[in-house]
Amino acid sequence: MPATEEVQAIEELMKSQESIVEQLKKVIIGQEEVINQMLMALFAGGHCLVEGVPGLAKTLMIKTLAEILNLKFKRIQFTPDLMPADIIGTDVLEEDRTTGQRTIRFIQGPIFANILLADEINRTPPKTQAALLEAMQEHNVTAGGEEYKLTEPFFVLATQNPIEQEGTYPLPEAQLDRFMFKIVIDYPAEEEEVNIISATTGADEPELETALSGEAIVSLHQIVRRVPAADNVVQYAVKLARATRPKEKDAPDFIQQWVRWGAGPRAGQYLILGAKSRAILRGRYNASCEDVKAVAPAVLRHRVLTNFHAEAEGVDTDTVVQRLVETVQEPAAKM
Repeated sequence: MPATEEVQAIEELMKSQESIVEQLKKVIIGQEEVINQMLMALFAGGHCLVEGVPGLAKTLMIKTLAEILNLKFKRIQFTPDLMPADIIGTDVLEEDRTTGQRTIRFIQGPIFANILLADEINRTPPKTQAALLEAMQEHNVTAGGEEYKLTEPFFVLATQNPIEQEGTYPLPEAQLDRFMFKIVIDYPAEEEEVNIISATTGADEPELETALSGEAIVSLHQIVRRVPAADNVVQYAVKLARATRPKEKDAPDFIQQWVRWGAGPRAGQYLILGAKSRAILRGRYNASCEDVKAVAPAVLRHRVLTNFHAEAEGVDTDTVVQRLVETVQEPAAKM
C-alpha cells in the first residue's frame, strides 16, 4: 500500500488533472486522448512528438497547456536556415565603456524554457535538430565549453506535418528515440468541427486559470516513478519491445516480413513509465499490462521502421504495433 503522503499526492494529482483538462476544454474542443497522452508524458518527465495536418490546433494546445501550468513557454519555428546557436544561445563580446575591459557573456537561447515548442522540427537540417539532443536527455546544454543547467520542469513538444515533405529533413533515429510519445492528431468529428468553428469565429475569449505549478510537476515525476510495476508487467513491456526486432529468434512472422528495424531498450523504459503515469492518472497505484497496452502505440510507432514490403502492401507502423499488441501474450502474474 502507498504511504499516506503519496495517497494525498495522488488525490491532488487527480484534482489537478481534472482542472487542467477543464481549462484546456475552454480552448480545445475534442482531442481527449491527445490531451491525456500529453499529460501522461508531462507527469512522467518525457517529451512528445506531435504529428498532424495543419489547422488541428497543435500549437494552440501546447501554448494553452503552458499558460494553464504557469510555465515559461518558448516557441521556435524551425526553418532550413536555423542554426544551433539560434536554439541554445551564443557568446557575445561586451566592452565596459568606462574601463575598456572586455568580457564574454552568454546570451541564453529559447531552449531555456519550461515548455519548448519546436514547431515543424523536420524543416531544419540534422545539425540543428541535434542541438536538442543533449537538452532533451541531460536537461542541460553546452556552449563555449561551459555547461548550463535548464530549469525544471523541461518539456519539449515538437510538431511535424505528415503531408508536405518537400524541403524537410526526416528526424534521425537517435533524435526520435528521445521522444517518449509520438502523438498523432486526427481530424475532428463533424459535431466537434461545428463546435470548433462556432467557438473560434466569435468574439468571446476564455479566461484560463492556473491549475498546477512547476514545482508540483517536478515532484510528480518522482511520485510516478515510485508507482510499482509487477514483474510480469515489466516482462510484458520487454517482450513487446523485443518482439519489434526482426532479427530476434522469437519475432513474429509479420515483424520479419514488414519491419526493417525495431525498438531499443528505451522503448521498454517508456512503456513502463507511460503505464505508471496512466495508472496514477486514473487513481490507481500500480501499473498493469493493460496500461502498457494502452501506451504501446504512442511509444512504439516512431521506433519501428517498416521496410519496402510493408510500403508495397500499404502497411504502416500503427498497423504493425496494433497487430503486435494482439499477438504478444501477457506473462502470468506470480502468485
